[in-house]
Amino acid sequence: MDSTQIRRALTRISHEIVESNRGTEGLVLAGIRTRGVPLANRLAAMIQQIDGVRVPVGILDISLYRDDLTSVAEQPVLNQTSMPVDVTGKVVVLVDDVLFTGRTARAALDAIMDLGRPARIQLAVLVDRGHRELPIRADYVGKNLPTSTKEVVAVRLEETDHDERVLILEHQDL
Repeated sequence: MDSTQIRRALTRISHEIVESNRGTEGLVLAGIRTRGVPLANRLAAMIQQIDGVRVPVGILDISLYRDDLTSVAEQPVLNQTSMPVDVTGKVVVLVDDVLFTGRTARAALDAIMDLGRPARIQLAVLVDRGHRELPIRADYVGKNLPTSTKEVVAVRLEETDHDERVLILEHQDL
């Protein structure tokens, strides 16, 4: 995906979020660190253009909720979770760059539930690459990219990488 395709996918997702939720009342976006955060901010800006309302955007750090914590790093890097509003009774849309095994989304569900009891939780991803290990699916998908397990989907965003594209790489190309 190039920058134009990314923008189009996010525009479509923002319209789908507004339509599916019949507006923006009680809506909160929660970007999953790292690349889910700029994607959530972009979606919020697009939703504001559509509906005239700036929906709150939170930042979700799922580091301590991962089930592979000990295999990821001996000392995990902890960042702050920041939610601008209480999520209780709200519709929370978790936003991430890639949906793969479902483990990140599961960790994000746990993290949100520790913050309150939302009325509903939805998941928006830029790319769904398949290979689920858990029964999790995205409500909003920018692009389905069939991949092999030997491939890596690399999302590059201007805000984090000073580049804008989605690549499929072989493991050795990292």
